[in-house]
Amino acid sequence: MSVAQPVPTFSVPVDGIPAALHRGESELPFVEFEPGVEMQVLQVDIPTGLWVIRMRLQPGATLPTHRHGGEVFAFTLAGAWKYLEYPEVNTAGSYLYEPAGSIHTLHAPASNTEVTDVWFAIRGPNLNLDAEGKVTLILDAGLVLKVYQSKCKKAGLPRPAVIGA
Repeated sequence: MSVAQPVPTFSVPVDGIPAALHRGESELPFVEFEPGVEMQVLQVDIPTGLWVIRMRLQPGATLPTHRHGGEVFAFTLAGAWKYLEYPEVNTAGSYLYEPAGSIHTLHAPASNTEVTDVWFAIRGPNLNLDAEGKVTLILDAGLVLKVYQSKCKKAGLPRPAVIGA
């Protein structure tokens, strides 16, 4: 007589195959990153410089002008946003690729009727720039994780289970 074997799940390695990792939206809270901008850190890989985040921007929110040290991949889930330096507008369903060295100012138009929700995978540092082009802040996977954990703690939330942290 054979005994039915349990169906393997993605949370348990099978035959030495690494398990897939899952985080539900409610497991990783959104916290205010800047006025009008909330961030959810999904994954970090500090040795390779990868950080994967989700940002929600209120209508009219603008991030500082910045330059990327590596590639950026973005997918818009809701709302609309653009770079002030370019004419294109990213709307729900839009995909954007940014090469390393790209400089821009992310802006959610004040005319938006909903919160803008964007998923980003970023390799390397994000260099915030002042009006003269001088670096004012270097954001990388490690700092983004520290800021996120700190903001969660200040909000009285448990330590978030960010993949890779």
